[in-house]
Amino acid sequence: MSAVILRDEIVHYEVLGRGRPVIYLHDWVGSWRYWIPTMQATSLSYRTYALDLWGFGDTAKNPANYSIEQQINLLEEFLDVMGIGRIALIGHGLGAIIATLYALRQPSYVDRLMAIGYPLGENAINPRLGMSSPVELADWLFSSTPVTEPVRAEATKADPKAVLLSLTSLHMIELSQLPHKLSLPYLLVYGHNDPVVAPPTDEMFAELPDIAHFIIFEQSGHYPMLDEPRKFNRLLADFLSLNSGESPHQLQLKDEWKRRVR
Repeated sequence: MSAVILRDEIVHYEVLGRGRPVIYLHDWVGSWRYWIPTMQATSLSYRTYALDLWGFGDTAKNPANYSIEQQINLLEEFLDVMGIGRIALIGHGLGAIIATLYALRQPSYVDRLMAIGYPLGENAINPRLGMSSPVELADWLFSSTPVTEPVRAEATKADPKAVLLSLTSLHMIELSQLPHKLSLPYLLVYGHNDPVVAPPTDEMFAELPDIAHFIIFEQSGHYPMLDEPRKFNRLLADFLSLNSGESPHQLQLKDEWKRRVR
């Protein structure tokens, strides 16, 4: 287990590979662990980092750090302490919100952004997130299989307050407006059957700026990286191989995954 000390508290992370840095940020239900297959797939060409946010996994549990703002500060301080420069940022659910806000705060440090299950509005988030314990949420979202059981067990480590306070702090954020403020091309990814974050409607997609592109995984729920790993990893590899500043619109359509673009 790897860790750094920030604000006299432990922040757990894991790292694989060599090359340009890729940062993975997890969801409300989970930790760094469900990124393992994705990290293994990308670590042959990139240096991949996945960290546990405040209150999740093996990172310190202090309610004073559970707001969205403090989670963004965690990412900023982690990158500074680790000496990591310009990054590819991959965020999921809660991590997608943090990644988007960080890209708005520090656009010169983000080379590219993929936001998976980004809620285009608070009403897109299932209220069950704030009404159930981490154990109940893990039971809801993860089946019990040899592959998902370690992920499911890790998800139950979360402090319930970390989920609740992050959701509460969203009241101060206009989630639907953040994508319109981004200056870099970015990719939105959704599972068609996501029970946690409702995928946007075609009308909502049509209102996004020209730099936004989106992909729907038709057979996935909230975790396309686990539900359709080969398709997801192929998409991610193509996304990471784009030239800096190149639009995801230039990705070639593959049989392995279905792309919807404005």
